[in-house]
Amino acid sequence: MSAAPSVMQCALTLPKAILAASIKIRFRSLAVLAAVLLGRNLLSQTPSHSFSIGDDSFLLDGKPFLMRCGEIHAARIPKEYWRQRLKMCKAMGLNTVCAYLFWNLHEQEPGKFNWSDRADVAEFCRIAGEEGLWVILRPGPYACAEWEMGGTPWWLLKGEGVKLRSRDPRYLAAMQRYFQEVGRVLAPLQVTRGGPIIMVQVENEYGFYGKDREYMSAVRASLQSAGFDVPFFGCNPPGVIRNGFLPDLFQGVNFASNSARAFQKLREVQPKGPLFCSEFYPGWFDTWGQPHHSGKEDKYLGELKAMLDAGASFSIYMAHGGTSFGLWAGCDRPFKPDTSSYDYDAPISEAGWPTPKFHRTRELFSAHLLPGETIPELPATNDVVSFMPVTLSETAPIFENLPEAVTDMKPQTMEQYDQGYGCILYRTTIPEGASGPLRPNMLHDFGFVFLDGNRIGVIDRRHPERSVMIPARSTPARLDILVYPMGRINFGAEMADRKGMSGPVSLGSKVLETSWEIFRLPLDGKMLAGLKFAKAHSQLGIPAFWRGSFRLEKAGDTFLDLRSWGKGVVWVNGRCLGRFWNIGPTQTAYAPGCWLKQGDNEVVILDLLGPDKPVLSGLEKPILGELRPEKDFSKGRPRVKPMLEAVSPVYEGAFAQGSGTQEVMFPAAAEGRYFCLEALGSHDGGPVAAVSELELLGPGGKPLGHEGWTIAYADSEESSAEDGSAENVLDGQIADHWITASKNKPAPYPHILMVDLGRKSQVAGFRYVPRQSEGPGRIKEYRVFVGDQLLRKE
Repeated sequence: MSAAPSVMQCALTLPKAILAASIKIRFRSLAVLAAVLLGRNLLSQTPSHSFSIGDDSFLLDGKPFLMRCGEIHAARIPKEYWRQRLKMCKAMGLNTVCAYLFWNLHEQEPGKFNWSDRADVAEFCRIAGEEGLWVILRPGPYACAEWEMGGTPWWLLKGEGVKLRSRDPRYLAAMQRYFQEVGRVLAPLQVTRGGPIIMVQVENEYGFYGKDREYMSAVRASLQSAGFDVPFFGCNPPGVIRNGFLPDLFQGVNFASNSARAFQKLREVQPKGPLFCSEFYPGWFDTWGQPHHSGKEDKYLGELKAMLDAGASFSIYMAHGGTSFGLWAGCDRPFKPDTSSYDYDAPISEAGWPTPKFHRTRELFSAHLLPGETIPELPATNDVVSFMPVTLSETAPIFENLPEAVTDMKPQTMEQYDQGYGCILYRTTIPEGASGPLRPNMLHDFGFVFLDGNRIGVIDRRHPERSVMIPARSTPARLDILVYPMGRINFGAEMADRKGMSGPVSLGSKVLETSWEIFRLPLDGKMLAGLKFAKAHSQLGIPAFWRGSFRLEKAGDTFLDLRSWGKGVVWVNGRCLGRFWNIGPTQTAYAPGCWLKQGDNEVVILDLLGPDKPVLSGLEKPILGELRPEKDFSKGRPRVKPMLEAVSPVYEGAFAQGSGTQEVMFPAAAEGRYFCLEALGSHDGGPVAAVSELELLGPGGKPLGHEGWTIAYADSEESSAEDGSAENVLDGQIADHWITASKNKPAPYPHILMVDLGRKSQVAGFRYVPRQSEGPGRIKEYRVFVGDQLLRKE
């Protein structure tokens, strides 16, 4: 029978303190308690089940085991709701769950480990076992997962910084310390010791990042030394499986569509072993300013059925997305911040509700159960409540609540001031003088610029012109630059995403030779407790904390309606629910009922822009798909016009049919600030063009980093039917794509996409990834241009 270990079987092998807690909760009979304690020493090393990887299938207790798995992250769910969410997974028909660990959640300071509240992954695994679910553990050290810095701790960026995901001895030493702690806490829960953990992942999608096999071997050795002895595995998308591939490490493959092609690519490097899709995407995550993503239900179910019919195991990423509470939401490359809602259009919604996709998945799985398996009934969902609009009537302006300053002759990044998260304020005095542009050397991510307390503009990382015009001054003036970072990039070479500002800072044609005061604003509990609130007097544009309360007749889940607010962070009863931004697509914040109470509930909102109205209400349903671009303070892309008529292409060619990655090397490297792909025709003969990814290659074929890159021009983008933004070609995610307008009379070929590299660069070639999903737009004939004079301002 392919069932996860029982409570008794798990308990027999747990450490004493954990065993005592488990017994206190689970056993009501003193006689049973005595028997368990008496037998513990005899049975602690006796596994109740075995798990291995055979030539054709996974083997559970020596019998073929088809894994119907789903990803679910403990950190994205209130601990009080873990059991309900896991019951939902079981009721959907899953027999296994996949669980990431986020290193930066567990080791927020070097050597200080956190396994409490939503970080108590051992308890999460025990509950999964109790609910009849096996567990695949994904401990890192890197996760991605649209989580801040991909789960990597920010403190690795202090000083000169460590070379991430490499054999840098400093990185390996930190990783080893972390894995030893992970092993101490979680190795006792492996199936080899009576627990539910059956497999452990080594790294994550490393093929997207590097090719160092010795590094991959070092990660595996570190996990082994930490006490993990269940089967290990790696995972990658089809096009990069060979990068860093270890022949003796079992490999899964990640994809959103075309399972037959993906498994064919897997078989090219791994002729034997069960077929395993380690990430299968039912939807996608959202980024600020882009349409809400929803997966195509029929396509998703068709691929699932194809895998079931082929006897392939899989993990649905995500079965339940949840919420990136706090400041943990990450950022896509080159800079596309993720929303705090991680609903993902998963079968189980952000609040734990069954969706139509859930019910159809359950129906499909019911016809593909293993001998002895059954699917339980659905558990109850949590109560949902609403409340009428309330006014937040107290404010604490940031400039009136500053901590003691650090002084410096040149501004440095947050990490250099030993700050990981929150905001940071840089203050100096500038002399009288003429107007001119203010340009920091680096500013991540949004710099709200004030002169003598009045906001004059925003330096926006999304925009290629990262400057603000400072007006003329007849006397010296106080300059404040309040830097608001969003999540660090969680994917690719740009993960070393330092925040704040670094000098030199120029004004006009001169570098500011002034001293600076730096105020660290970590937005943590200590800072919030020290705020001095008074009757509301904040004005629009002045960043401030707002405070008020709402009253509930009974506690229940609700969704805070933030449509009248600007941009910032929200807390309820001291719990940080995440970020908000009026541009959408998310316009609400999920407030779990277990964090609310009957009676008065305190809410604090940091709004960097100021609200239209300081009101808040609670809704019974979320608003996940409402874009309001008119609210964006961004200048948008500069209005430009391509100038290709008088320029010779550096390459002309035709892409092959199919969805495979294609690499093109130029006869000679070309130099310039702009890279332009001109699509001349499609394989399907239609008017639409689509590209999943463009990776530019330098001399020697090494990919160029994306830092500072922006889209300079796209002749067309689909923004209503789907997220077809041109920025998708730079984010490293092959499951999304740029697509020209496909509705309402799409424009004909040619189509032009131009990337601003931010500086003159040498480009020797590129990799092209066609759209991965079925549909129009795969390009055939094309031309490529590289240069400095490929466009002009309109």
